[in-house]
This record gives sequence, C-alpha cells and structure tokens, in this order.
Amino acid sequence: MTLKNVFFAAILVFFVSCKENTAYKEKLQDPELFQSSMKKLTDVIVYDIFSPPVASRVYMYPTIASYAIMQKAHPGKYNTLEGQINDYTNIPDPTDENTDMNLAAIHAFLTIGRQLIFSEEKINEFQDKTYADLQEAGLTDEVLEASKKYGEVVAQHISKWADTDMYKQTRTYPKYTILDEPQYWKPTPPDYMDGIEPSWNKIRTLVLDSAGQFPPIPPLPYDLTEGSPFQTQLMQVYHEGSGTDQNKRDIASFWDCNPYVSHHRGHAMFATKKITPGGHWMGITAIASRKSKSTFDETVNAYTNVTTALFDGFISCWDEKWRSLLVRPETVINANIDEEWVPLLQTPPFPEYTSGHSVISRAAAVTLTNLYGPNFAFDDTTEVEYGLPVRSFTSFIHASEEAAISRLYGGIHYMMAIEEGVKQGEKVGQHITKNLVTLKR
Repeated sequence: MTLKNVFFAAILVFFVSCKENTAYKEKLQDPELFQSSMKKLTDVIVYDIFSPPVASRVYMYPTIASYAIMQKAHPGKYNTLEGQINDYTNIPDPTDENTDMNLAAIHAFLTIGRQLIFSEEKINEFQDKTYADLQEAGLTDEVLEASKKYGEVVAQHISKWADTDMYKQTRTYPKYTILDEPQYWKPTPPDYMDGIEPSWNKIRTLVLDSAGQFPPIPPLPYDLTEGSPFQTQLMQVYHEGSGTDQNKRDIASFWDCNPYVSHHRGHAMFATKKITPGGHWMGITAIASRKSKSTFDETVNAYTNVTTALFDGFISCWDEKWRSLLVRPETVINANIDEEWVPLLQTPPFPEYTSGHSVISRAAAVTLTNLYGPNFAFDDTTEVEYGLPVRSFTSFIHASEEAAISRLYGGIHYMMAIEEGVKQGEKVGQHITKNLVTLKR
C-alpha cells in the first residue's frame, strides 16, 4: 500500500469513527426516544392495574417534568408553566455544560414514573437498556452523568410539588358507605368491588380552579314509571347494551379500556388487563405526533397538553360521580326488569353519572384539535396489541364521539351520562386550551 493510500485509509477511519461516536446525538433528537418511554410507562400501568383516575396522575407528573426541561432548552419556543399550573414553580437551571436536555428529560420522566408505579424493575430494565444503547452509539460518561444528575434535580423538584396534591392524604380516607335507596350506586357484578376513588375530587387540579368548576346538570330523577324520562333511558340501555348489533359490539369493545376485567368459569377466576381510557388517548397522541412528524420537544409538548386535559377531566368527572351517586343500569335492570341480563361490557366499579369516557375523551380531543387542527384524520392502532382491529377517524372529535356512545352500546351508561359527559369534557378542554398556553405566540 502506498503512502497516499495509507493516508486516505486513515482519513476514512477517522470519519467513520467520528460518525459512530456522534450517532447518539441523532438518537437523542429522535422523538421515538420519548415515545418509547411513554409506551413503557403505559405497559407498567397496565401490568400494575392502576384505576383510570390514578393512571392519569401517573402519566401527568413525569410528562410535566419533561416539559419543564424542554422549556428550559427552548425558552424562545415554550412558555413556563409557572402561573399557568396550580402551585407549580419553575425548575432550577442546569449547571453543567455537559448536560443533554433531551436525555435529562427522559431521565426525569423515568425517575418520576418509577416513583408512581409498583413494578420499578420494569422501568429500571428499560432505562438500563436505553442508556446502554446510547453509550454504544457514542454517548460519553460525562454527558450521561451530567444529564442524569440534572434529570434527578428536576424530578426531585416535581416530586416535591406532587406531594402536595392531596393524593397521599386521600389514601387514608374512608370507603364509600352503600346507601339503601334504589337510586344510589351499588357495587356491581361479577365481583361487587368497592367504589374507586370516592375522594378524587380532593386532588388538586392543574388548570381548573376547582373540581366543581364545570358541574353538569343533575341527572334525571329516578323514576321507573313506564314512559318516564328515566325509565325510557333505562330501557334504551336494556335494548342497546346487550350486544346484538355487531357494529355496535365492535365499537363498544374497541373503547372498553377497562384496566381489570374479571372472568369466572365455574370455581375459577382470571382477569384480563387492558389500557385505561387515558392510556388509549396516550396512544392517539403518539399516532398524531408521529403522523405530523413532531420533533422531540413538540412531542413532549403534545403529551403535556393531553395529560393535563385527562388529569383535570377525571377530577371534574369524579366530582360529579360521587356527588350524584347515580345507580348503574345493570343494577336497576337486574332488580326490576331482567335478573339474567348482563351488559356487553363489564360495569366499572364507580357511580354512573357522568360518563368518564365521555368527559376525558372530549377533553383530550379538544386539546389535540387545538394542537393539530380540526380535520386530522388518523388510523387508531392503539388496541391492536389487545387483539382488536384498527379503526379510522376523520378527526379527534369524531373519535371522542365514538368513545362516548360506546358506553351505551356496552350497556354501562344511560344516554344522559354520555351527553352531559361530552358537554362537561368540552368545557374542561376549552378551558385548558384557553388557559394553558405552552407554545409562544
């Protein structure tokens, strides 16, 4: 080999080495890094069987931490959450020039997520593999350690704020005491579980000024007189909710999103785990951000807005559920019409009015519409991993409308809970899009 050839070979090795050593930078700019972290959190939420309201909290705090770091990284693009989110204060600035802000955002996300779930080892395994892959792509120890250190500082700041939201206090509050009157909620088959989160309206809201800021109108008076408004809606559930129409069955199943469905076969019992309603909208947010080719920071911003809407939406809905305490259709039908009737979907263990799916789906849809526009068509692949086919929607509002009516088709909600739930969710969503301004204008 001539001296000239040796020289060019050395130059080639140098450039290849440089490319390999900086490959991690591309990985850290890839929004899939955040998407995969969110998906791992969803998988753990499913595995640990968190209720829908609690799951919304598990999603929200890690996402807020990531947004706070992105805001520091892009101060000309994003507004601080201080003054927009209740009791929130700005995170500290980074002090080490080796800090990679995207990596710090991932580390803060995983650190807080680990604090809010049970199966910590699953987050640890994901984190170890993610960081090992980045190091293999050239991430240096200096950048990794500086980024982790800043992520932990931010996580500590956000965790301290989270500790003041009344969640821990409500863990000690008494369970709901069943009332005898027929209009009030009773535990439902097959497991007759205690009511979930009767004190959730005590949890601090984010953008709403209180849990009761947008109360729906009261439910129809309980009246089984033939032809009364209540009896008419009850019979509608009886006829629609048994699953005789295949298209309606498909819609109900797609939006079931019950994190714990129990099955009884003789003396044996087993459970099916699924994503929560909020988890489904996390999936839709992922689809939207990918289709729009959102950057890393734009992806974090989208999740921040949606998790805020879901969190406040659940608080608003649960405030009404445990105030009106309306009995579920299944209970009334079994007691007064058909003791053998079983709804297509398993009735969730909390009061009927308003429909949680209707509230949070509309709130999330309004938020996503504000981000991506009113005519954002998409194929919803969220439920494929649970054995359900893809469904296509012309807009986020279209998806939220189907999510809402699915509860009638599933036999678990009166029409009034659906219609008023949509109105309630619309108010929550519009309030959040007006009062939470993350992107600078």
